[in-house]
Amino acid sequence: MTSLPLPLPVAVPAAAALAAYANAKYLLSYDWDLVSSVAPALVQKAWWMRRGRINFFYRLEDLATAKSSANRAFLRFEDRVHTYAQAYDTVLRYATWLKERRGVKKGELVALDFQNTDTFIFLIFALWSLGAVPALINYNLTGKPLAHCVKKATTRLVLIDPTVADNVGEDVRSELSDVTFEVVTPELEVQMLSHDATRPPDEFRSDAVGTTMGLLIYTSGTTGLPKAAIVSWDKIAVVGGFTSRWAGTKKSDVFYTAMPLYHSTAMLLGFSNTLSAGATFAMSRKFSTSGFWDDVRKHNANIIQYVGETCRYLLSAPARIDPATGENLDRKHNVRIAFGNGLRPDVWNKFKERFGIETIAEFYGATEGSFATWNISRNDFSMGAVGRAGSIYNLAVGRSIAIAEVDHETELPYRDPKTGLCRRVARGEPGELLFTLPAEDVESRFQGYYGDKEATGKKIMRDVFSKGDAWFRTGDIVRWDSENRVYFNDRIGDTFRWKSENVSTAEVAQVVGLHPSVLESNVYGVELPRHEGRAGCAAVLFRPAALVGGAEGAPPSEETLKTLAKHVRKGLPKYALPLFLRVVHGGSLQTTGTNKQQKTSLRSEGVEPGKTGLDEVYWLKGDSYVRFTTEDWGALQGGKVKL
Repeated sequence: MTSLPLPLPVAVPAAAALAAYANAKYLLSYDWDLVSSVAPALVQKAWWMRRGRINFFYRLEDLATAKSSANRAFLRFEDRVHTYAQAYDTVLRYATWLKERRGVKKGELVALDFQNTDTFIFLIFALWSLGAVPALINYNLTGKPLAHCVKKATTRLVLIDPTVADNVGEDVRSELSDVTFEVVTPELEVQMLSHDATRPPDEFRSDAVGTTMGLLIYTSGTTGLPKAAIVSWDKIAVVGGFTSRWAGTKKSDVFYTAMPLYHSTAMLLGFSNTLSAGATFAMSRKFSTSGFWDDVRKHNANIIQYVGETCRYLLSAPARIDPATGENLDRKHNVRIAFGNGLRPDVWNKFKERFGIETIAEFYGATEGSFATWNISRNDFSMGAVGRAGSIYNLAVGRSIAIAEVDHETELPYRDPKTGLCRRVARGEPGELLFTLPAEDVESRFQGYYGDKEATGKKIMRDVFSKGDAWFRTGDIVRWDSENRVYFNDRIGDTFRWKSENVSTAEVAQVVGLHPSVLESNVYGVELPRHEGRAGCAAVLFRPAALVGGAEGAPPSEETLKTLAKHVRKGLPKYALPLFLRVVHGGSLQTTGTNKQQKTSLRSEGVEPGKTGLDEVYWLKGDSYVRFTTEDWGALQGGKVKL
């Protein structure tokens, strides 16, 4: 019997419903956004390469000399606004000074020790115009770490922001006697601007290829001295081109950051993103909780950037009230998207709701890495995820990434004793995120650390899933669930073992952070006498109302300690409970210059009374946390207490 065709009024809604179902199940439209963002970026990069114009000096030049964009605002800093044409003129004058007065040559590395300023940006472009390479120094560094970074750059010239000049002490200068340290004072800038705006010839730049170093950016150094990561023109061009399309950056947009430009998040995903779109880049000298939203409003920003605990700090600040009108200013802005990495799940929706942010664009990646994950989130489906993709995208890139089982004793991916190969974990299980590298030409995807073959070698694993293959180690543990969402689980070395179980510090910190009295928490494992493994400890900053009398420096109230104990017992398995509590006073926990928490010193100090400074230590006893004393420590040492 022949079936009759469905009537059009029935067929069209049915087809639409089927398409909607397929789109929801396989995330087809999300995949399209990813593909349609990365493909043009790759094509554009190839075109620039073919023409010998991959150096980003040419992006500024193109925008500065085109009638449609020459007078468009390029940089906004404090009360100054520079158009693309004005910035280009300044860059050429700075380049003339660098070449004629300081003898900067093609291929040379020059270190820049600067806070976020317009001068910093001009110097970067001036060096690029000469075919030189800027080495971006963390302006917070002093002493040995600073000297180490300058040495790694093998530079003879360090240009310094006057604001941080005191950080370059005589100890650094005497150790690096062959290096010239020059403070770029306002008077020197006047001298630089007096030079002719002469364009350096193309031969200074045109032979650059994708793997040529465009920047030297240092790792945060949370587990040792910073490492100098080579950032290639491939990465600068593709990251800028991809993220500007993916985040929807338009030429009419203002992208605002208070994150340091010496770090890849602000420099690559902020600045090169903006330049790729031909938009306006606004910045503050450094992050300020109290001044952040004032700057956002001042620059009329549409996109803001965050890293690490930035959003938590903004959320913990009291509401800003207009003194004249009494209006709550929290939602008085034009921001449509917050873009960054490290936004914790316990802060995610609270931040969106309070400040009226529609979209979170969260990513995961490393300065030296060869791949990244991306998550545009407008609803609860992908809340807290550092990446997601649909079925089609996963088919295309699935062989390029893997999540490997981890041996937490060796802090390496586990190898099967029979085969010697590693094992992929099941969907939803935690493991180390790995990215594939071309085995015969690793450097085409991973240039490594400048002048440090040993550190570079440690990031590359071979014979991982088959003989002869090569993979990049991220050092991070993630979970990839059945809905194709990727969640950050922990940093290898931060995860600790207790009661024969692996404990994720990030997951414990998320639960602790959801308690209403907790402003911020940092979880880590501590060694205890006569106990195997490490016990959980949470360094906690409480809200003032949770302290006795609401006074800064006072201990937490009995009610706070009881409710927190009940909260963690309800939210965590027994083995993951933070058995110790370190109550921190003074406004914030220790972080890097990019607002990422540091655990190293907390771990080494442990919980022994007398070794935690002014911080008080408590431990979980029954239904509450109670003060941990010298006598309690002695009982642990004597084997009288078993946790």
